[in-house]
Amino acid sequence: MTFLVIRVRSDRGVRPKIRDTMSMLNLTRVNHAVLVPDTPAYAGMLRKAKDYVTWGEIEAGTIANLLSERGRMTGDKPVNDAVIKAGSEYSTIKALAEAIASGEAKTGDVDGLKPVFRLHPPRGPKGWGGIKRSFSVGGALGFRGEAIADLAGRMI
Repeated sequence: MTFLVIRVRSDRGVRPKIRDTMSMLNLTRVNHAVLVPDTPAYAGMLRKAKDYVTWGEIEAGTIANLLSERGRMTGDKPVNDAVIKAGSEYSTIKALAEAIASGEAKTGDVDGLKPVFRLHPPRGPKGWGGIKRSFSVGGALGFRGEAIADLAGRMI
């Protein structure tokens, strides 16, 4: 299983340990997203940064959409099937997305693929829904499960 992690809040006034954790997750700016595997190490990092990020379980279709629309190679070139085939053992974006969703692959397995996805702010009337409250009480922070796909769709 793979999580999509999106940074919601800035690091203004954040404790250095939390800032370092977000840096280790490659989340250096607001509205940036990364794909991380479900491991105990990443779970601890997400718990530490829970007041500044939101995350949830993501499916292969959403990963494929994220890679094709917002994925970038070095030199800010877009990602397509030819680039994936040339830089990895996978032949298409869809095959790579399925491998990432199952935990068999990472974005780092493709030569030159940037690990960070730069997203738009959430579109729609709700927006974030409050960046100082947890998702369980109507805000944007913390674990949101499969509802991350809806947020990612509004941000792509």
